[in-house]
Amino acid sequence: MKTLDQLSPDSFYERALRFTLGLDRENSFLFWLLVIFAVVYGWGIYTFDGNVPLVAGILYLSFAMFLSVLRLDLSLYLFMFSVIIFDQYAIPGFSSFTMDVRFFHNLKEIPYVPYLHSGVVSPFEIHVFFIATALVIHACVRKSFSFKAIPVWGAFLLFFGSLAFSFAYGIIKGGDIMVALWEVRALFYLCLMYLIVPQVLDTKEHVITLFWVFIVGISFKALQGVAKFINLGFTTGGFDVLTNHEDPVFMVTIFVLFIGLLLFGAGYKQKVWLFVSLLPMFLGFYVAQRRASYASFMVCIAGVILLLPAIKRIQFLKYFLPVFFLLLLYCGAFWNNDGTYGRPVQMIKTGFVKPDKETNYRDYSSNLYRDFEDYNLAKTVANSPILGKGFGNKYDQPIPLVNIRYTLRDYIPHNQIYWILVKTGAVGFFAFWLFFNCFAANGTQLFMRLKDPYLKAATLVIILAVINQLVVSFFDLQLTYYRSMLYLGCMMGLLSVIHNIDAREQQRDKSDKAGLNE
Repeated sequence: MKTLDQLSPDSFYERALRFTLGLDRENSFLFWLLVIFAVVYGWGIYTFDGNVPLVAGILYLSFAMFLSVLRLDLSLYLFMFSVIIFDQYAIPGFSSFTMDVRFFHNLKEIPYVPYLHSGVVSPFEIHVFFIATALVIHACVRKSFSFKAIPVWGAFLLFFGSLAFSFAYGIIKGGDIMVALWEVRALFYLCLMYLIVPQVLDTKEHVITLFWVFIVGISFKALQGVAKFINLGFTTGGFDVLTNHEDPVFMVTIFVLFIGLLLFGAGYKQKVWLFVSLLPMFLGFYVAQRRASYASFMVCIAGVILLLPAIKRIQFLKYFLPVFFLLLLYCGAFWNNDGTYGRPVQMIKTGFVKPDKETNYRDYSSNLYRDFEDYNLAKTVANSPILGKGFGNKYDQPIPLVNIRYTLRDYIPHNQIYWILVKTGAVGFFAFWLFFNCFAANGTQLFMRLKDPYLKAATLVIILAVINQLVVSFFDLQLTYYRSMLYLGCMMGLLSVIHNIDAREQQRDKSDKAGLNE
């Protein structure tokens, strides 16, 4: 038996540290990173006089940089988790650490960061830069690296080209370049994620892990809203919303994932998590109080029914129709009730019956503003039908709009589907719909031929995530929100990953069949 002195350094390390902590050769570097960052954190607190947010931000970005170089997949997971849990805009009447971090704000606008006049980049953009740069480095260094094709790349290039043209066209026509940048940044990041995700992720395990990131992050956002609801005495307390606008849109995709996992018998652990968190998630969806998300949820349910194979459709309807009948009874009972329990019904009701000024002034005034806004957009399209106004230019306002708390009110309307038509004209509008329609059609073809239950459920979510986002964008600001477009771009990028997995499985099946024939 060897004595302690006779043990090699590696065997001692394995016995004294790796074995004790349950680490292996692949993940032990994370332990040392945590140790290093703990030491640096203590030094940072001392150096910056206890400015915890600043030190935490420096550590986050440093950690993101190291991860991007060492493990791009982990860096992407961290980035998407941050996108989901941190807020781009404050919820009126509330403050929280998820907003105070200012993850989506320029450095010069963040109060805990020393003022930088040139700090016109945000923490999330720095993290994206790390990922993109590390990807380029990997492409140059690794001989085995190859760029993975993206679905419907022709339609994608046409869409991206139309955005670039409308940006340049708007500036030439005298548009404000800073406003134009604000308008296109979110869509640009959608395109970037669409390109990056397939280059970083490659296996089914990657897909499962990314959906875990989505599930945990969105569950946290739902619980945030529920916590506010409880603190207000199980009411909304007269507040318009208790979550951010994007959160219920994300929740719809998780509901669809749960349905897909149930129907295809996949993802046991994720199903259990979602089953346990289903009630808090629905409550979080309710306290979000976004009428547009109710509309998109109903459209997504219709999409599920249409996409499912006949046997699965019957199975789904067997369970859905009784629930639908109970919902009809609930709607009938609370059709004229504007209290806490009747609020969801009122949101659905406004989609069929115009709100009354006396009994529902909030929705009445909101609808009226949108009607005036849509009229102005229609007039703008009539004046610039082919190439549009271009980004950075105001849309026409023959009907003057009341002031609202939104600095870009004269540039970005609520209906962002019409907004695309106004800014890019008929040419860009065609490119916009061509890209998303081709993507949905490509995803549907893949969905129909997939055999793997989990990947089939994931593909169902990806297709309906696009439809979900477009429906919401018809009613509300979404296409200019970073969180929405980063999430959607990541979802859409996953389709390419699933394509590649399916192609490898088909090749393996062919090889197996050829081997049997021999």
